[in-house]
Order: sequence, then structure tokens, then C-alpha cells
Amino acid sequence: MTTRSPVASATGARRIQGASTTSPARCWLGTTIAAAVTPGTLVHTDEYSIYARLPAWGYQHKTVCHARGEYARDEDGDGFCEVHVNTMGGFWSLLRSWLRPHRGISQDKLPLYLGFFQFVHNARRRGKALLGALIAGLVA
Repeated sequence: MTTRSPVASATGARRIQGASTTSPARCWLGTTIAAAVTPGTLVHTDEYSIYARLPAWGYQHKTVCHARGEYARDEDGDGFCEVHVNTMGGFWSLLRSWLRPHRGISQDKLPLYLGFFQFVHNARRRGKALLGALIAGLVA
């Protein structure tokens, strides 16, 4: 049995929203998605079985099958892959790289690390330019 906290994320309008919890994923995912995603929205995921509930929760749903080597799919033949989860895959890859020097973090602190990384990602600023965005976020 794993002791890892479930994490979820959503992207849209050039922003990432992430969340983590100590609750079981099946109890938590629906409320997390409902807080971040408008019902009726088309949601792209991999084929993890918990996402099969999305249509029952009021969302359109398309998947890519990583087990078959599928990471993006062009459904209408125009050369543009409409169905993919690459944006979120890139976000989690960057987060893992950012956390690597810490050599593991407390499960209790994961929401704080995730929240700060999400802020930095969405601010789209680095170095000294990030300080202004951080201060603006704190006083808002």
C-alpha cells in the first residue's frame, strides 16, 4: 500500500491549478475537479480508471492510452493533436525537478510546495521579476 498523497491538476487559459490531499483519491477527485473545472468542459486524461466517472459528474471526457504508446492524438486529420495531457505532464516533470534537491518532502508540506510552485509557474516570471508578482499576490 502506498503512503503517497494523491495530487491532481488542471490547466486552462494558460494557468495551472494543482491540489493535494491525504484523502483517498476516489473521495477527493470529484470535489477537486468541481472546484476548478466548469461542468460540461471537455477534460483530457490518461486512462487511469478513476477518470471514468467524469461523464457521470457532468464533463465531456477523452483519453490517451499511454500503455499503447499514445501521448497525443489527432482526431480530425488536420495535423494538430487535439487530445493530449502533455501540458500537465510537463508541469509535473518540472515540479519533480524542482523538488529533487530536497530529497523528499513531508506529506504535510506537499500542499505548500505545490502551491508555491503553481504560483511561480502561473506568474511566468523568474528571478527579481518574480518578487514583484509575489508581493502583489500577498497584498491582494
